Amino acid sequence: MTSRVPQERRRRRPTRSGVLLSEDLIVQTALRLIGEHGPEALSVRRLGAALGCDPTALYRYFHDTDDLVLAIADRIIGDAMEGFEPGDDWVASLREMALRVRAGYLAHPRAAALAAHRVTRRRSEIRAVDMGIGLLLSAGFEPNAAARLYLAFIDTVLSHAATDAAFQALPRKQREADHRAWRDVYQDLDPRTYPALTAVRRELPGMADSSFEEAVELLLEALAARAGRNSGLFPAGSRQAPR
Repeated sequence: MTSRVPQERRRRRPTRSGVLLSEDLIVQTALRLIGEHGPEALSVRRLGAALGCDPTALYRYFHDTDDLVLAIADRIIGDAMEGFEPGDDWVASLREMALRVRAGYLAHPRAAALAAHRVTRRRSEIRAVDMGIGLLLSAGFEPNAAARLYLAFIDTVLSHAATDAAFQALPRKQREADHRAWRDVYQDLDPRTYPALTAVRRELPGMADSSFEEAVELLLEALAARAGRNSGLFPAGSRQAPR
C-alpha cells in the first residue's frame, strides 16, 4: 500500500457487493485476515478481495498500510479496555489493566506482533495511557515519576503479553514440543554440569507456563512499596508493600 492522503476518509460507501465500507469494517476484516493467514495477509489486494471493493477505495480511509496497522493496534487496546473504569484501589486497577492487555493480545495472537510495540496516537491508546498515569498520580507519585513509572509498567506488561501471544500463535506441534522440553530434555541433564537445574528439577515443568501474572505482581509490589516510601508509611529502604 503506497502512501496517499485520503480525500474522503470518513465517508461510508458501499462495496460492489453492497457492503457499507467504513474504517471499522476495514479494521475488523484486516484482523480476521491476519488471524487466518498471518501478518503477511495485510495487503490492499487481499483486503479489497475480502471486502468486495476496489483496493484503491481503502485509501479513502487509511493513508497507507502503516496507518491501518496503527488502527488495528488501537482496536485491540479499545476492545481490551472496553467497560474498564479505574476503582479506588490503584494497585487493583493497574492489575486489571495488565490482565486486560494480555487478554486482548491473546484474542489476536497473530496481530500482536504488529501491534504491541507501536504508538497508535489514537483514542483508545490515549484513554488507556491517561487512566494508567492517573492511577499513579492518585497513588501520590509526582508527575515526572508517574509518567516514567507508567512507562516501565506498560512496557513490562506489553512485552510479556506479546511473548505469550507469540507463543500462542505458533503451530500446535511447536507449542507442544516446547512444553515437552521442560519435562524431557531438562529432566535428563548431567547434575555435575548443571547443578542448579538439577536442584530444581521437579519444578522445571512449570517453566512451560506463562510468567505474566507473577511478573505483574512483582512490579505492582515494587510500585506499592515506592508509593509507601513517598508517603512516609515506611522508612527509607523498606521492602514492605502495603497490603
